[in-house]
Amino acid sequence: MFSGIGRLVAVLASICFVAGLALAAVYEVTKEPIAYQLKLEVIRSLTAVLPGMDIDPDRDFVDLQRPEDGHVKVFQAATGDKADGIAFQVRAPDGYSGNIFVMMGVLADGTLGGIEILNHAETPGLGSLIIEDSFKDQFKGRSLDDTNFKVKKDGGDIDQITGATISPRAVSGAVEKGLIWFRDEKEKILTYTPQVIEEEQSTDKPDEG
Repeated sequence: MFSGIGRLVAVLASICFVAGLALAAVYEVTKEPIAYQLKLEVIRSLTAVLPGMDIDPDRDFVDLQRPEDGHVKVFQAATGDKADGIAFQVRAPDGYSGNIFVMMGVLADGTLGGIEILNHAETPGLGSLIIEDSFKDQFKGRSLDDTNFKVKKDGGDIDQITGATISPRAVSGAVEKGLIWFRDEKEKILTYTPQVIEEEQSTDKPDEG
């Protein structure tokens, strides 16, 4: 009886060991392509929110703290020791189906360069329409000085989506909080502090061979 249990344990342990080796091998094969695709997605979102500005996501950033989100990576587009524009991610915790993650670009004068929806779980065909240009583009060129970042249903300046107010309200609120943080920490945020990148840490496109 005991020997039978012992054999079973040994077999299960062997299976777990082999599965672990297989998972490790898969990770080693896929980690560079995954890192490259993630980098492409960051570049795409930075281009959308700060059009015409050049940012190396591996180098042009500073790590700061925000009250709402804790650690935040602030990407900086700079031609000198001060950034001309910055971009960072904000989180709207009050979406209809949970968190909505937004990349927002801000020019040095506090004007929005644009927003990009990075991730959400909003209702298809309703709240999910926050990803459409017709919603996102209305944020371009706005600032705390000239905009009430509430949706029009709540007396603000932001167009909601027909049949879906919660999602636009959440995005607008998160963007407003991001702009307030920028205004309050402007000097620190705009101080350009490029990172030192070591050769082996590069996420350049992996070989296809």
